[in-house]
Amino acid sequence: MSTQFNAFKDKVEHYLCVPGDGVFTVNTAKERKDALRNKLYGQTDNVDALWRESLNSLANSEHKAVILGISSDCGGGILRGANWGPLFLRSTLIDQHPNCMAFDLGDVRVIPHLLHDKYLNEATISRCQTALYNDDKNDYYVSPLSITEEVCDSFYDTFTDKGIFGIGGDHSISYPLTKAYLKAKRAQGKRTAIIHFDAHTDLLVERLGIDLCFGSWCTHILEFLPAPHHLIQFGIRSSGQPKQHWEQTFGVKQHWAHEIIEQGAQAIAEQTIAQLKADNVDEVYVSFDIDALDAQFASATGTPEENGLTPEHALDILKAIAKEFAITGADMMEIAPFTDSSLVGESSSQTTLKEGAKISAFLINEMNK
Repeated sequence: MSTQFNAFKDKVEHYLCVPGDGVFTVNTAKERKDALRNKLYGQTDNVDALWRESLNSLANSEHKAVILGISSDCGGGILRGANWGPLFLRSTLIDQHPNCMAFDLGDVRVIPHLLHDKYLNEATISRCQTALYNDDKNDYYVSPLSITEEVCDSFYDTFTDKGIFGIGGDHSISYPLTKAYLKAKRAQGKRTAIIHFDAHTDLLVERLGIDLCFGSWCTHILEFLPAPHHLIQFGIRSSGQPKQHWEQTFGVKQHWAHEIIEQGAQAIAEQTIAQLKADNVDEVYVSFDIDALDAQFASATGTPEENGLTPEHALDILKAIAKEFAITGADMMEIAPFTDSSLVGESSSQTTLKEGAKISAFLINEMNK
C-alpha cells in the first residue's frame, strides 16, 4: 500500500467509527444498530475489527461512490433528530435498494454538543481530544464539521476517481462536504456546479451570530465555485425574501417550487442543462435536503414545508441532468426518523426514508458510473 493511502487510513481510523455508530449511545436504538451490523458484517460482535479490516480494500474497490455518515444535528436549530439519518437511511437503502452498491467508509465520531473547532477554546479542545482519542497531546480535530472536512480533503487527495456520498445530519454538514469537493475538483482543473434541492435558500450570512449552520452553509461555499451562479437551487418556497433578492445579492440561480410545478420538471431541467453547458461545467455535486419534497412525502424532518416538490419532480430533473453531466459527489440531508407525526397507516418516517432512499440510490448509482 502507498504511503499516502496509509496516512489516509490512519486518519480514518482515528476520526471515524463503524457505520451507524456515529451517535454515541449505550442502549438507545441498540436493536437498530445491531440490525445494521448484521446486514453489513453478518454479526454484531467485534464489528470494529471487521470495519478496520475493510478499509484495506477501499483502494481496490470497484465502487466509485463512498458513503460517509455524519450523525450531527448541532448545526440545525428547529426540530432536532437528523443525527439518526445515517443509521436509518443505510438500513433503508440495504432493504429497499439491494442492488445499490457503495463502499461504506463509516461514520464521523461525533461529540453532539460541538459544531466546528473554530468555536472552541484550547481547554475544551484538549478535553475533547482526551475523550475521543484518549490523548490530549495530538492535533486531531474534535468537531463534526472540522473532522468531515479533514477526512474529505485527505480522501480526495488519495482517490481522484472516487466521490463521497454524505449522509446527514443537518445541512450544515454540506459545508465541509462541498468545500472539500470543490477544492479537489479545482485542483484537477474541473469546472463544477452545485445542484441544491431545498425548501430554503440556506443563504444567510450567519444565524444568531453563528456563521456555519444549516441556514448559511451555501453562502460560505460560493467562493469555491467557478462563479456564484454555479450554485443552482431547486424547490425553494420558504423564504423571508423574494427570489430576486437572493439572485441579485448572491448571484446564485434559483428555480422555486411553484415554478417547477407550473412549468414542469422537464422544462426546468432543460433550462438548467442549457446553463451548465454555457458555463462549460464538467461535473456536478448534488446536495439534497429532504424538505425540498412536499411535507406529504417528507414530514420526518426538522422543517417540513407544504407546497413542495414530488419525488418525481426531483428525479426527473436529476435524471435529465445526469444524462448530460457526471454526478461525482452528493449528499442526503435532514432526514430525522424519530420525528414521526403520523397516527395511522405508514408512518411519516417510513415515507420520508422511502423517498430519501429512492433519491439516494439514484445518486449513488450515478456516482458509480
